[in-house]
Amino acid sequence: MSLNTFPRRVTIFEVGPRDGLQNEAKTIEAYVKVSLVNRLSNTGLSKIEAGSFVSPKWVPQMKSSNAVFSLIDRNDGISYTALTPNLKGLDAAIESGVDEVAIFGAASESFSQKNINCSINESLERFRPLVDKALSLEIPVRGYVSCVVGCPYEGFIEPQQVAHVAKELFEMGCYEISLGDTIGVGTPSKIQAMIVEVSDVMPIEKIALHCHDTYGQALANIYAALALGVSVFDSSVAGLGGCPYAKGASGNVATEDLLYMLDGMGIETGVDLEAMISVGDYISKQLGRENQSKVAKAYLANS
Repeated sequence: MSLNTFPRRVTIFEVGPRDGLQNEAKTIEAYVKVSLVNRLSNTGLSKIEAGSFVSPKWVPQMKSSNAVFSLIDRNDGISYTALTPNLKGLDAAIESGVDEVAIFGAASESFSQKNINCSINESLERFRPLVDKALSLEIPVRGYVSCVVGCPYEGFIEPQQVAHVAKELFEMGCYEISLGDTIGVGTPSKIQAMIVEVSDVMPIEKIALHCHDTYGQALANIYAALALGVSVFDSSVAGLGGCPYAKGASGNVATEDLLYMLDGMGIETGVDLEAMISVGDYISKQLGRENQSKVAKAYLANS
């Protein structure tokens, strides 16, 4: 396969401050989150998911999202986004001045029940008034679909089910659909089969991929998606995060590792690898945990 088939430029959607930190065992203070977002803002990123407006009862790590959005230094050209599971969360996000919001659905009925306490169809109906209100205020909405390859309760998920949920969210008004391999069980062939199915119901340029690295397949899966024309990828600095519903599920693919691969392929991102490594080193030390980026470990060991 010729490298000419790959996108010339890729957008990295940094999810560390939200999807990463919310699944870390240690809860960190708001000022550390603010510092993390500010440091990320100076790496060249254009998309940073800085928080989530959810009940602190369910996600205590996100209880300071309002303070974070109030205190961060906002750089021109960067969209600072937040997850908003319901209208109450949307209202709080609007008050905090977010640039865009996201809603979070699932391709697995069991996961939907465990994660948001309702069926897939019920979740879609709940999202409609949220999307309508956000769009009426000219706030873009991004859609997430979790468990696009496998579920910790149901096992393999049929690509047609993923396509159904993705299509519903896209037609609802989401400008982009991020397809999440939540427990990291995907392999390149399964990822491609799923993306091909989804691309039959919505444009490939509106599809993003969100990979976890539980079985060490994240970069291979991203490479497979690149070959199909996907050009937006979610990642988390230092590989922060995991999935609280899946035993042994490690974090999102590390932004540093993704950058190293894309740089090596000659694909532009606008993001500085050395600057990202520095940010990953900072937050890993703040959390008192090992940096999950292989690239960062190698770089820091030789610097």
